[in-house]
Amino acid sequence: MHGTPHTVSDVMSTTVIAIGQEAPFREIVRIMQQWKVSALPVLAGEGRVTGVVSEADLLPKEEFRDSDPSRKEQMSRLADLAKAGAVTAGELMTSPAVCVDPGASLARAAQVMARKHVKRLPVTDAGGLLVGIVSRSDLLKVFLRPDEEIEEEVRRAVGGLFAGTEPAVGVQVREGVVTLAGGIHDRSLVPVAARLARAVEGVVDVECTFTSPAPGQHLA
Repeated sequence: MHGTPHTVSDVMSTTVIAIGQEAPFREIVRIMQQWKVSALPVLAGEGRVTGVVSEADLLPKEEFRDSDPSRKEQMSRLADLAKAGAVTAGELMTSPAVCVDPGASLARAAQVMARKHVKRLPVTDAGGLLVGIVSRSDLLKVFLRPDEEIEEEVRRAVGGLFAGTEPAVGVQVREGVVTLAGGIHDRSLVPVAARLARAVEGVVDVECTFTSPAPGQHLA
């Protein structure tokens, strides 16, 4: 995973467990248990994603199994009551599916997950065909990048900012935390340097310990 920005295609799983629209309720539960997943893409035709069935879609069947909801609850939870009576993936699924493009940035995928309150996203091509799946844990893989790799990339990212106008800036990375140090004349560059460093994937935090150059120190 050299260079940034990384995309969903860099971290997604290409082996995806999916089901058809006619998959029965018990088979869905069985597959989720077997593969230890909390959601399954639902496919139609040649592999086009039409929806997603999650544990949340299955739970209404147990929730309303022996209950008699009030009329008010019935009116406010029509969708859940419908799922309680559903028996196939096509009836249970949430549609349209929330998907992501393989070329999307990891930040974009994280934003979609957060806003839609989902733990994983089907990855689809321009035709809507399933090509992979990306989970929260996949997005966290960038934080396993070696410190040396991150350091090299941060040095390239901030190097141009100071080239020819400031003394050399030191870069150190430990456990993903970047430390930028050195004597600089233009303090307005500090937040810019921090932002450039933080944009490198795998960076946990950025600490700036810049100082003013010693008297008589010449610019590079």
